[in-house]
Amino acid sequence: MGDISNMSNGLSSNGNGNGNNATMGVQRKSCWYEEEIEENLRWCFALKSILHTGASQYQDIQLLDTKPFGKALVIDGKLQSAEIDEFIYHESLVHPALLNHPNPKTIFIMGGGEGSTAREILRHWAVEKVIMCDIDEEVVDFCKSHLVVNKDAFFDPRLELVINDARAELERREEVYDVIIGDLADPIEGGPCYQLYTKSFYEFIVKPKLNQGGIFVTQMLYLIQLISLPMLTLGDGSCADELDLRIKQRIEGENRYLDGKTFSSSSTLSKAVRKSLDNETHVYTEGNARFIYGHGKQH
Repeated sequence: MGDISNMSNGLSSNGNGNGNNATMGVQRKSCWYEEEIEENLRWCFALKSILHTGASQYQDIQLLDTKPFGKALVIDGKLQSAEIDEFIYHESLVHPALLNHPNPKTIFIMGGGEGSTAREILRHWAVEKVIMCDIDEEVVDFCKSHLVVNKDAFFDPRLELVINDARAELERREEVYDVIIGDLADPIEGGPCYQLYTKSFYEFIVKPKLNQGGIFVTQMLYLIQLISLPMLTLGDGSCADELDLRIKQRIEGENRYLDGKTFSSSSTLSKAVRKSLDNETHVYTEGNARFIYGHGKQH
């Protein structure tokens, strides 16, 4: 879980260690954010200020202004994204799916309350309607107020914002979609999202809501997974060139991270990961869910 505390570092520029240097013992104090990633492993970084901290009905929420990473969103003590590099995750989540659909007009976002996923989707000329469904109105409201980079997305007339549980909203709606994207918090015990990673949810809720040839994509434990439509066959320069051409033809502005070469290289899993996937037999269901380290807010 994340924690904010005042910490101090003792600094010395005396290389010989005899303690006679005038700077010996100089103290530099900062406010730090510290997160326990797993047992016996933590990371921390210095803060400029705390923009928001509080608790909604569903989650504990913090918006931090960090020294190394800019504004950072923390939910249930877990860092969700940071201003300086969030484009890497969001471009990788959105653009491969939409570029591999022939004409992605209607998109449904599960979660995505900070607005970055909607921002990337709305750069596609073909998109006519985006439903962004997040369960936590407080998260959405303070992201709208503080994350200036996503301001235009929240006011785009193609975006319909819905505050609801994504499962219930998909079940309620009669329409189907070209692309469904899961931009959710990781599955932690007590958090609101773990049931949106289950086999039954994908099979009985998501799949029937896809148009013919539709795509479902989600992040899961830092792996972005695409379901239902074959990706480009990658492996040579012509495939990377084809993706670059689609990016130029179909997306407004220039990507900061994703291009043909980047996608081609990132689509090749390492030997260790391939072996792990080959040996994996666990199926994620409501009855045998696995959680990442940490605990959410019980509700």
